[in-house]
Amino acid sequence: MEVARSNDITALLAQWSAGNREALHELTPLIYQELRQLAARELRRERPDHTLQSTALVHEAYLRLAGQRIHWQNREHFFAIAARIIRRILVSYARGHNSSKRGGGMTRLVFDDSIAVRVNNGVNLGELDDALSTLSKIDPQQGRIIELRFFGGLTLEETARVMGISTSTVSRDWNLARAWLHRALSRSAAHAT
Repeated sequence: MEVARSNDITALLAQWSAGNREALHELTPLIYQELRQLAARELRRERPDHTLQSTALVHEAYLRLAGQRIHWQNREHFFAIAARIIRRILVSYARGHNSSKRGGGMTRLVFDDSIAVRVNNGVNLGELDDALSTLSKIDPQQGRIIELRFFGGLTLEETARVMGISTSTVSRDWNLARAWLHRALSRSAAHAT
């Protein structure tokens, strides 16, 4: 059933890419729940008093996605782009909040072996975004893997399909990138104290 649904989404994405606006209307109910889950997962990583709601985050992401002129490859490609857009929205929101309230929204991210990240006090989302941008300049593939897995919630296999590389390469780079980000964020936290 999941494969059929994924194929339906991929077919509708192709139709939408070809200019069929009706395909977008058919696609919306199929992707909405997954977008809400993606947004909710990202908001759970935020500070407890975060004022942005998952529905507002989904609607903002949806508006930005609907305005894109992209040749969608498949479901994974769509959600990879959605993850990038959600990341940008959250980083923008966090930077605005932190500039208006010094030290607000601070969290420390501890990467573990799963996609999930444990959140503690210490480093903000803006610092994570800066570190991820630096990593992406050093190794674009590792930066993309972090973005797809952490922000997009894609599995190793889905990430490999989106990127056109082997699952073992994704696994290796995922481990290296997490270690690099952990060191970068630890240095950033040490400089802040």
